[in-house]
Amino acid sequence: MDINTRIAQRLRELRDARGYSLEALAERSGVSRSNISLIERGRSSPTAVVLDKLAIGLSVALASFFDDSADGADSPGREPLSPLIRRADQPLWQDPASGYVRRRLSPPAPSPLQLVEVSFPPGQRVSLDSAVHDADIHQQVWLIEGRMELTVGDTTWPLAAGDCLAMQLNQPIVFHNPGKKPARYVVALTTVAGPFDPGGPSGRFASSTPTPHKRKKKEP
Repeated sequence: MDINTRIAQRLRELRDARGYSLEALAERSGVSRSNISLIERGRSSPTAVVLDKLAIGLSVALASFFDDSADGADSPGREPLSPLIRRADQPLWQDPASGYVRRRLSPPAPSPLQLVEVSFPPGQRVSLDSAVHDADIHQQVWLIEGRMELTVGDTTWPLAAGDCLAMQLNQPIVFHNPGKKPARYVVALTTVAGPFDPGGPSGRFASSTPTPHKRKKKEP
């Protein structure tokens, strides 16, 4: 299954599970009905920003669109999902807008932890709303190479290789590569209760070691 087909299937599953019509999800997410329909039919490649809006409308984490633990493969009478995934089989997705590449490292078997590897192009910026949801999702970003600036709420955290930033997800988050080379980092996501079928980014910013830079609030 290619990644756009997976996203289309997961979007339909998540919408159907909540009993939302296309119109209802459009109203909740701010994504047009026609765009949602195109995505569900695999005829549109959504950007990270669009997926984030849909995730907020569905009260799930953005990572849920890449998860296959809820596709019924581990239901009674079928083979259990594998606890191992080879690198060659790890799904890749590229954001059409920024060009960042997301690799799902975690095996398909249900787990309270999910690992994602990201390659982020120089000069690019991605802003995610990460509004309040039902589940308590914790995230850590470990920078392997390059430079990144992560803005969580009103606080900007410059990251160098080896730095790791922890947060809970209920505030806007901006990912920015200020350098001239691609950055590569690993994201670890976990929910406080239950296997990883995240009910969505929730909680608030926690802590990390880098020195923060406070952003000035815009004048009204």
